[in-house]
Amino acid sequence: MRHCESVARLALEIADRCGTDVEREMIYEAAMLHDIGICLTDARDIGCEGSEPYIMHGVLGGKLLRDHGMPEEYARVAERHTGAGITREDIVSQGLPLPPGDYMPRTVLERLVCYADKFYSKGGDMKRKSPDRVEASMARISQATLQRYLALRDEFGPVTE
Repeated sequence: MRHCESVARLALEIADRCGTDVEREMIYEAAMLHDIGICLTDARDIGCEGSEPYIMHGVLGGKLLRDHGMPEEYARVAERHTGAGITREDIVSQGLPLPPGDYMPRTVLERLVCYADKFYSKGGDMKRKSPDRVEASMARISQATLQRYLALRDEFGPVTE
């Protein structure tokens, strides 16, 4: 919950600064729900004892939200926030354990929560990450992921510590 609250606060800060027309309540709710699928993954270091690989948490979260009648916009945020988005090509080239699909954030809401999410871990001290640390993390995934992250930074502006 602390992670989601931090992401929600940052997403609202960014939205206020950028003047987006997405409703504040929608931003807050989508950010609070974006990681709901994590409970079904095997991520014991953050207290999750499910059976699915961690990278599946977005897809699982989208399904959970749909199954419980939540707005489709929230389900898509959950599905599309991982990394800086995941393409079909990423799934194949990186051998990711995901169903074939395109999990790229498309709407302003999806991109906003995806971007804000990069600045907070789910464990450790949970303090806001520096932009340099976020960039290094994105570069470790792939150069394409780094470029997608940089596009989000260009869209929403830099985040400071």
